[in-house]
Parts: sequence; structure tokens; C-alpha cells
Amino acid sequence: MSILRLLALGTSLLLLAACASKPLPPTQEISAAEQSLTDAEQARVAEYALPEMQEAREQLSDARDAVLKEDMVKAKRLAQRASMNIKLAAAKAELAKAEEVNTDMTKNIDVLKEEMQRKTGDAQ
Repeated sequence: MSILRLLALGTSLLLLAACASKPLPPTQEISAAEQSLTDAEQARVAEYALPEMQEAREQLSDARDAVLKEDMVKAKRLAQRASMNIKLAAAKAELAKAEEVNTDMTKNIDVLKEEMQRKTGDAQ
């Protein structure tokens, strides 16, 4: 009986030790954030959303540091935050670009209206 209990206790301890192992590094999350950052830099997102891009860079750097310190939970959270800040920056950049296009179109419409008024005034 005592051998079975010792065997059961040993098995239980092994299972607990396996469950308590450290999480794996968040390589997927960090890689995804790095790729998003590269894409955003190529799209010149920082011209329109510099604070968000700077924050994302810092978070990504902090995520890499957390991996080195073997704090995988923190590293994963920081990598995910970096990705979200990059998405926010990209959305802000798209909005700013759309507003610029809208402003240009409004100016062009105003110029066309002036031309039409001038030509109708010349015809009279």
C-alpha cells in the first residue's frame, strides 16, 4: 500500500512540475509586431502618427528585454500592445491622408466654381 501511495505522490509531483514550467517565448507575437512595424515604416505612418509609432517601438523593445529576463507573460503582453499601437497609428495615418485628399478636392471644387462664375460673367 505505501509503495502505491509513494508512486501516486511521485506522479502527482511530476504533473505539478510539468504544469509549473515557464511559458514559451512569444516569438509569434514579437515577429508579427516587428513585421507590422516594418510595414508601417515603409508606408511612412510616422509622418501622421509619430507618438503611437514611438510607443510601439518602445513596447517592442521592452518585449525583447522581457524575453531576455525570462518574463514571457510580460513579453507577450508588450508585443501585443505594440501591434495594437501600430494598428492605431496606421488608422490615424489613413484618416489624415483621407482628410488631406478631402481638403484638396474641396479646394479644386472651389477653383472650378470660380472659373465657372468668371466664364459666365464674361459671356454676359
